[in-house]
Amino acid sequence: MLDKVREEVRSNLNVSRKFVFHGTRNQIEEFEGVISALYPAVFVVTVDENKIRSFSYSDLLIGNLEIIN
Repeated sequence: MLDKVREEVRSNLNVSRKFVFHGTRNQIEEFEGVISALYPAVFVVTVDENKIRSFSYSDLLIGNLEIIN
């Protein structure tokens, strides 16, 4: 299951996508960004020229983060 999530992230590398993050206390944040780097446990999303965010693959697996095509 985790390999499938990693493959989805890898297929969206360097492509502009919309993301939905379900944070604490029912906060939902929508943003656009580009997956710019992949690591064994996390991946990096560049939101604008000087802001980056990192997420774990498990964030996608458990539904805290969604990639909208």
